[in-house]
Amino acid sequence: MNIPQTSAPRVVIVGGGFAGLAAARGLEEQELQVVLIDKHNYHTFQPLLYQVATGGLEPDSIAFPLRKRFNDVENFYFRLAEVVKVDSESNKLETTIGCIEYDILILATGSTTNFFDNTNVQKYSMEMKSVPQALNIRSLVLENFEEALLESNLEKRLALMNFVIVGGGPTGVELAGALAEMKKGILPKDYPDLDIRQMKINLIQSSGELLKGMSSKASKKAEDFLRKLGVDVWKNLRVLDYDGETVMTNGEDHFKTQTVIWAAGVKGALIDGMHVDCILERPCRVKVDKYSRVDGYDNIYAVGDVACMKTESYEYGHPMMAQPAIQQGRLVAKNVIAELKGNAQKEFIYKDRGSMATIGRNKAVVDLPKWKFQGVFAWFVWMFVHLFSLIGFRNKVIVFMNWVYNYIRFDRETRLIIRPYKRKNKYSFNKEHV
Repeated sequence: MNIPQTSAPRVVIVGGGFAGLAAARGLEEQELQVVLIDKHNYHTFQPLLYQVATGGLEPDSIAFPLRKRFNDVENFYFRLAEVVKVDSESNKLETTIGCIEYDILILATGSTTNFFDNTNVQKYSMEMKSVPQALNIRSLVLENFEEALLESNLEKRLALMNFVIVGGGPTGVELAGALAEMKKGILPKDYPDLDIRQMKINLIQSSGELLKGMSSKASKKAEDFLRKLGVDVWKNLRVLDYDGETVMTNGEDHFKTQTVIWAAGVKGALIDGMHVDCILERPCRVKVDKYSRVDGYDNIYAVGDVACMKTESYEYGHPMMAQPAIQQGRLVAKNVIAELKGNAQKEFIYKDRGSMATIGRNKAVVDLPKWKFQGVFAWFVWMFVHLFSLIGFRNKVIVFMNWVYNYIRFDRETRLIIRPYKRKNKYSFNKEHV
């Protein structure tokens, strides 16, 4: 890896997401050698991925180069690689570019899509956990309408214009709202020779309410917003299978569609080499103590989505969202410093600052610890919080200008098929079907 040897303790951080970045920031200006490893050379602001997927933002406006953030930090090194295995006995980390020794290891690998062992769904549906995946969705959505223009078979044309989103959490709700706004104000202008009224947006939720974890009032209001936008909301309906053409459910309703976007769950992005006792089957995360130390290890910590710290309030660990990850990352940095100095570590106490989701133009729901509100004011609060949370002044300016332009013009300029997405569906479009 060409990282110089040093007498200072080496802290290796795996993952440049919210938790890993917070941990790396907390270790600045310490007598340490910090090595950050990630398979991307940028940090992704995941809450706005859905806007990239629907043409509202360009991907570089929600991404920030990791090297740039630490340009002026001494004894900091970044390496672009994927971690293969942890060798805890020799304190080594195996990666795709070689091995590296560590004194302290911080796992901040985040989460990955949970398909609940359904191989067909995993094969044929779309996921949205990264910038490339969001771009794939953007390309596929636009390709669907280009192909629908050429399709003379009504059933196949309707399947191309039928979108199924599985999962009624913030990702599913926000994506459904964004697609509905495209249907209302953008697609009819782009495709005047196509009956956009035939476009269907289905949001499927296995439980009886959307936005599980938020208040019942927020859930009800979000559903009302979606229905007014023309989204078909299906509750208490579970997807059993998807063969690339038909979504099968546990009810009588089945969906003929060429596009399924899976937002029904996530699981920890685990690394091989950890002993079995520290891996929890439910919720598929690494078990950590109150100091974020991995169960059974003295010098390995885990923070963010991959970590499960069980408490009385959080039986299955803290919510897999940005705020718990950031708070854990900040504290683990302090605990690492305390440990190296021989001082006592601090227990992690999660400060719930609330949750929010936007459903579209002038529509959002916000649950704060003391206040809960919905509508236009909630929408402005949502915009302010997300704008303030973006990394980099340039990104803040670009996103703000895009939002202002989109709001005034009711437009999304970045609906571009930069790289066509190749379908995995069994049904392949060709000239025979035109």
